Amino acid sequence: MKKIILDLCGGTGSWSRPYKEAGYEVHNITLPKFNVLYTAFDKEYHLINFAGKLILDAKDIYGILSAPPCTYFSYARTNAKKPRDLDGAFEIVHACLKVVWFCQQFLDKDTQKYPALNFWVLENPRFGMLSWYLGKPAYEFDPWEFGDAYKKRTALWGYFTHPEKQFDHIEQVLTKEQIEKHKTNSQPLPKFDYMKSKDIHPEHFGKLDRQTRRAITPKGFAEAFFKANNKEILDNIDAL
Repeated sequence: MKKIILDLCGGTGSWSRPYKEAGYEVHNITLPKFNVLYTAFDKEYHLINFAGKLILDAKDIYGILSAPPCTYFSYARTNAKKPRDLDGAFEIVHACLKVVWFCQQFLDKDTQKYPALNFWVLENPRFGMLSWYLGKPAYEFDPWEFGDAYKKRTALWGYFTHPEKQFDHIEQVLTKEQIEKHKTNSQPLPKFDYMKSKDIHPEHFGKLDRQTRRAITPKGFAEAFFKANNKEILDNIDAL
């Protein structure tokens, strides 16, 4: 049996990269090549997308990562020229959830006590409007808790094993220079919204716009999530 990972609205593919490097078959369903809205299903358990260019057997899908755009959900959207399009934004979220719902229905037997998918997860900023629709998130984190030295509070909804956080205080991952500047000049501790563009995923600086780089999943978290969700999860409801 194949082990397929779907990375819905995956952007650069940073979240699914550890799975790809470990030998999983990863499909990054992201614009401009693929649009999650153009997903269809048939009676033969196939998930079909992108004008028939990708056809997958739902039973082979091991896990689903999804990171729908947060532009219209974010509280930080205070100077936008266009009004919020919550209906359009949630249409993308709904498309991601439809893929999850389709894949979850294929049980080996009626008495099965574990889901068809080993995990599924949907990501968005913690301080935004998506919780109005999905309720309280199952898990929250800041990048610094996994070794990336900045704040960007993020929420996850879904069925997955929670990755174990590695640090208790942001000072544990900052350089001595950063800590000294904070103490002597009253500079705020690194927060993503106030970071200079050249410091936001510098490996992509000049290649991708700021908004795209903002959406990149921090490496430390991606690796920790993979370690926690790279094996079958059976009867693991307590981890939710």
